Amino acid sequence: MSEPVYVLGVSGLFHDSAACILRDGALVAAAQEERFTRKRHDPALPRNAIAWCLAEAGIEGARLDHVCFYDKPVRKFVRLVESYLASAPRSFRAYLDAMPQWLKQKLWTAGALEDLLDPRSAVLFTEHHQAHAASAFYPSPFERAAVLTLDGVGEHTTTSQAVGEGASLRIERELRFPHSLGLLYSAFTAYMGFRVDSGEYKVMGLAPYGEPRFREVILRELVDLRDDGSVRLDMRYFDYVAGQRMTSPRFHALFGGPPLRPDTAPTQREMDLAASVQSVLEEAVLRMCRDLHRRTKLRALCMAGGVALNCTANGRILREDTGFHDLWIQPAAGDAGGALGCAYAVWHQYLGHARTVTEGRDSMRGALLGPRISSDEITALTMRYGAVSERLSDDELVARVASRIAQGAVVGWCNGPMEFGPRALGARSILADPRDPAMQRRLNADLKLREGFRPFAPSVAAEDAARYFDLATPSPYMLLTAPVRAGAGLPAVTHVDGSARVQTVDAAVNPRYHALLKAFARVTGVPVLLNTSFNVRGEPIVRTAAEAYTCFMRTGMELLVIEDHLFERSAQPPWPEGDAWRAALVPD
Repeated sequence: MSEPVYVLGVSGLFHDSAACILRDGALVAAAQEERFTRKRHDPALPRNAIAWCLAEAGIEGARLDHVCFYDKPVRKFVRLVESYLASAPRSFRAYLDAMPQWLKQKLWTAGALEDLLDPRSAVLFTEHHQAHAASAFYPSPFERAAVLTLDGVGEHTTTSQAVGEGASLRIERELRFPHSLGLLYSAFTAYMGFRVDSGEYKVMGLAPYGEPRFREVILRELVDLRDDGSVRLDMRYFDYVAGQRMTSPRFHALFGGPPLRPDTAPTQREMDLAASVQSVLEEAVLRMCRDLHRRTKLRALCMAGGVALNCTANGRILREDTGFHDLWIQPAAGDAGGALGCAYAVWHQYLGHARTVTEGRDSMRGALLGPRISSDEITALTMRYGAVSERLSDDELVARVASRIAQGAVVGWCNGPMEFGPRALGARSILADPRDPAMQRRLNADLKLREGFRPFAPSVAAEDAARYFDLATPSPYMLLTAPVRAGAGLPAVTHVDGSARVQTVDAAVNPRYHALLKAFARVTGVPVLLNTSFNVRGEPIVRTAAEAYTCFMRTGMELLVIEDHLFERSAQPPWPEGDAWRAALVPD
């Protein structure tokens, strides 16, 4: 019997670094570096995530048959230098700032990985959008599908359209830098005072509070939006080619003033700008999808890239007449998912292995691909902090927690392998009662310590979803927005426009979380919970027992669940830290 073949996929050095490992083409483990270093969106070479993936596979680096990086640094470097030269002399400062990191680290990615791992063969590279497309198609539940990838920019590509069939994946069309739907959205993100590559979801959340009164200005002055969804930007309004800032003085004059300073409360102008750019983005995505379907005649669509995390646009793809009936979006659609994509590309495209599809099931295991919390960690927690817990059976645990949530308790919930990707999916979640009209304000202001306009998502038992949401397809990864049905009685998870970012929970994928939803339904009649990520502003989702307990004790949660252990706040010893930790929080 031949030895298994191991492929390690790596993304990093820009934002959201990650690693994953395949054994004979099957996904063994995947994790993001930020979860180990506690640095949000950590761009560093993911040494910790790589080490954990190797340990989970039970091998050392020298046993790896192939290592692949998710883009081609030399090509990206050439694009940057060309951009700096084209923008000189304005770009001189950005050039000086960027060159040391490129010359010391980014251009030598292959050597760094080979020194770290000593794999059996040389490090391979995919193109950035090839990795995105592979991450979208190969784990999907479709034998044949159209594939759409959208982000800011990879090497040169900003959007790609592909067709996948079996193990074949061919990119047929590309949009190239500087014309980018993702960079357009990021420009408005920066203009509204939010962080690029981090705050775009805030723009999406803010949009329903505004009116799209700037939409026609955007389409007339900034963007030439074609019938096929491709865009050409008037670069006089943007400054990202020079590498220093996203928008130009001409942009600022058009919209009535300079960019909003970070951590400044948005005004009605920002709400209307958010609504306007969101409207343009949605129209572009719908046109792309209609054109892609017209050319391919395929029923199914797969998506990846940072723009694919825009769940409002995604929801419209299925609700409106794009021609696509089935949609699957890579749950780690941003750069973290590039680690998956490049590994799958090696297995299917470089090594030529066939692909097996299980009808109706993707191969992501619910995105529950990261580290577990061990019983030893829980014991150490007790020893270190004097933490007090009860150990309960599954039936006792879900019944107790469901009852307390119904009484108004907020619960930190750590259950099984942690999620891969940006969404909390019932493995590292904060849970609360979606029926409580005061819960959204309480969680934002008192516990998460974030902007009050930010919505919360509902988790619902998959078989019950259609009773509460106008949703005709599963949404296991919280990547589709759907209207909340009239009379659903879910004010804490219903956004101002009557929508919700829905997660449907399958009993076969996450049985304990599904059981909790059903237990809550037995108490309240409603198989829905408010679900938000287990963290506070500016911090990554918790990974370890100590991180979970610290977050629990710092905030106003009443209960903490770590596997089969239940921690009551009232039973814990006093927390010595006080509120000093709040001063150290950074913007997210």
